[in-house]
Amino acid sequence: MSTGQRKGKADRELDAIGVILGALESLDGESIQRVLDYVFGRLSIGRSASASASTPNIVSVPSQVREPAHSARQVSIRDLKEEKKPSASNQMAALVAYYLSELAPEGERKDAINSSDLEKYFKQAGFKLPSAIPQALPNAAAAGYFDATERGLYRLNPVGYNLVVHGLPRAQGQTAPSRKRAKKKNSNKSSRR
Repeated sequence: MSTGQRKGKADRELDAIGVILGALESLDGESIQRVLDYVFGRLSIGRSASASASTPNIVSVPSQVREPAHSARQVSIRDLKEEKKPSASNQMAALVAYYLSELAPEGERKDAINSSDLEKYFKQAGFKLPSAIPQALPNAAAAGYFDATERGLYRLNPVGYNLVVHGLPRAQGQTAPSRKRAKKKNSNKSSRR
């Protein structure tokens, strides 16, 4: 093989490595492992430790790619709002709680939020503030997205979590499921006679 052919092959290999690393860049460690396991299985490449010394290590993932994606590129509350497209304050409140419990930088994370958290993160996200900020969390709790933990603190419950992770963004024209309220019986009818 001539020097030009070796160089061309090396360039193609480097290009392929670049494409693979680019594709893995936005994934976290577990996701990267699942992708690599699938690729190795699909290509029938063994991953045994007893591989021959003449066989080069096919994929070596650099440490910056193995770290969780949020440490390489931190997702902001504005990014999350743009992705999930909440249409109401209740949805945005659930988004803030999800962000603070799952995606925020380690120093900002919290399991329960209050109305000052809503104000801060609504502003950061560029979402319209509700007219009565202190009432926003009780309203979102009444909608079924939060559980009250202690005075003024609310924790995202499974309904709220599922809304953010699986229910948003809503398809165009799709609205939140409405709750049917039981009709009150008019007990005053008999007394009017």
